[in-house]
Amino acid sequence: MTVERDQVLAAHFDAFHLARDRSPLVSALYADAMGDGYPVDVAPYSSCDWTVLGALVAGLRVRPGGVVADVGCGTGGAGLWLARALQAGLVGVDVSPAAVRIASARRARFGMTGRARFTVGTLEATGLPDGSVDGVVCVDALANAGDRVQALAEMRRIVQPGGRLVMTRAGTGGLRDRVVEQAAAAGLDVEDVQKRPDEPAMWGRLYRLWRARAGELREAVGEDQAAGMLREAERMLPRLEGRVALLVTLRRPGPPVAR
Repeated sequence: MTVERDQVLAAHFDAFHLARDRSPLVSALYADAMGDGYPVDVAPYSSCDWTVLGALVAGLRVRPGGVVADVGCGTGGAGLWLARALQAGLVGVDVSPAAVRIASARRARFGMTGRARFTVGTLEATGLPDGSVDGVVCVDALANAGDRVQALAEMRRIVQPGGRLVMTRAGTGGLRDRVVEQAAAAGLDVEDVQKRPDEPAMWGRLYRLWRARAGELREAVGEDQAAGMLREAERMLPRLEGRVALLVTLRRPGPPVAR
């Protein structure tokens, strides 16, 4: 990944998160699209529903007192919820300085002020030390990597031997084969792959809500952000019929290291 691409991504996601932080409307539309699967405390701008949170807890298998990294953490809700549930520490990494500031401000709400920190970094270069965490999560973020194998290799580097990486992936047919190939290239074992058959329909409901509430979106987040959301809806809605969504658990080979 180039410095120029990092800067473009950071500027894009700064605007994205700051606009959404100004108004409750976008979160309300995600809540409408997810229904009773919407985790209110987490307030995700992703497909992270209650089912995903449960699968992340089960897949990580991090013991109390361990440390979880949330790579591509956004505004931090999923990582903070997980670390609290696991009685673990948290380090969140995101390319957006604005997201890092918002996530840091949310720590007290989860009772995580002394056990969580957030830092600016990329999927391919987190800035975290080798083997410094016990598990890694990456929710709806790997698609933003310029090099997905490099991003997976970076997550392998920061997790201790025997540690797990649990992530959501989505794409078209053949996705499972690509997941296996990319994991092998990054030196990771595939431990589990679960289908998420309801994920495409959730995005369909959300995109239709964006279109139906376009005027309110423009007032809430501004013309530029609303236009980007509506373009995404128009681009993605026709593709959802062939969309495949997975929850993937990978493992760094080797015996766990005493910490």
